[in-house]
Amino acid sequence: MIYFDNSATTKIDDSVLQTYVKVSQSFFGNPSSLHRVGEQANTILQQSRQQIADLMHVLPEEIYFTSGGTEGDNWIIKGTAMEKAPFGKHIITSQIEHPAVINSMKQLERLGFEITYLPVDHAGFVNPKTLAQAIRPDTILVSIMAVNNEIGAIQPIHEIAHVLADYPSIHFHVDAVQAIGKNLDQLLHEPRIDFLTFSGHKFHAPRGIGFVYAKKHRLLQPYMTGGGQEKDMRSGTENTPAIAAMARALRLVKTDEAKKAAAQAAIKKYLVTEISKMPNIRIFSQMNDQFAPHILCFSILGVRGETIVHAFEDKDIYISTTSACSSKKGEESSTLKAMGTPKTIAESAVRVSLDEHNTMAEARDFVAAFHEIYHHFEKLYA
Repeated sequence: MIYFDNSATTKIDDSVLQTYVKVSQSFFGNPSSLHRVGEQANTILQQSRQQIADLMHVLPEEIYFTSGGTEGDNWIIKGTAMEKAPFGKHIITSQIEHPAVINSMKQLERLGFEITYLPVDHAGFVNPKTLAQAIRPDTILVSIMAVNNEIGAIQPIHEIAHVLADYPSIHFHVDAVQAIGKNLDQLLHEPRIDFLTFSGHKFHAPRGIGFVYAKKHRLLQPYMTGGGQEKDMRSGTENTPAIAAMARALRLVKTDEAKKAAAQAAIKKYLVTEISKMPNIRIFSQMNDQFAPHILCFSILGVRGETIVHAFEDKDIYISTTSACSSKKGEESSTLKAMGTPKTIAESAVRVSLDEHNTMAEARDFVAAFHEIYHHFEKLYA
């Protein structure tokens, strides 16, 4: 099997799974309990928080545990809206955000907030000048993803931060789910960023666990209320085994991170080179430092994306249409649509997404399969 769908989810690492099992069996207490079993679980919880904070070069009190990227995005967006509504109800985002962001914005619109959805250019990038023009006196939040999940475009976070330097009261949120472990720390460590969201299953941790970086002293309403866990900001008994496993997964993915990212970029470059040799191919993920090393989006013109996915599946190779969140719904890529890509071409798009375990040998097998599939459809549509 060749698994090239790592932007949808990654396989849990064996040692990470072992950590999950060990903590589940040996430290099963509620971290909020006062007895020794609870205190042991709380020690694991706080050690994991410290480890993640150290790896992210932030303070441990700036790390909050969630169920994943969707909850993190919802919390930051709606928590900001609730906290800052008395000062304004205008929010800026882009047309190419993850559904967790877009649908949160649409929900806020129904509650009386005004949302500006910034366009992107033909390559999939937000223009910081357009963002600057959209800022109003009542703007309370800007939410722009770090790496687009469909084509891998790295958004101009530093340039946006420069614009927002003149507006210190506006919250700046970055969905960083696709950026972790891809040698993009310089981007994520931008000082003007107030909030970052991450999802564990994107870097070999279990599903159902994630974390948020929330800059100290930035005001935010809790999204989930209850027993007061996570400093009363995210109530609910903490999933200690998954948190400990995620901390280990983060340490592993960040070990030799630059080398791993370079290897993924080399595989992507090989795939782009080989696929581009054929006519009727449209490549959306370019080979330069403005695109993430692990995402390749392309179309075989005239063949629907889901048809291509199943053709590769028949060869035990697993890719996806442009987004796992919309693939089963048969929806057109929101990113390609925003880029002005004709619908017939956008409906042909598929995504290859790599991780550090993929190899050049797998890439060669993929290319061989690609040529078979391409020629099959070429004859079919001739």
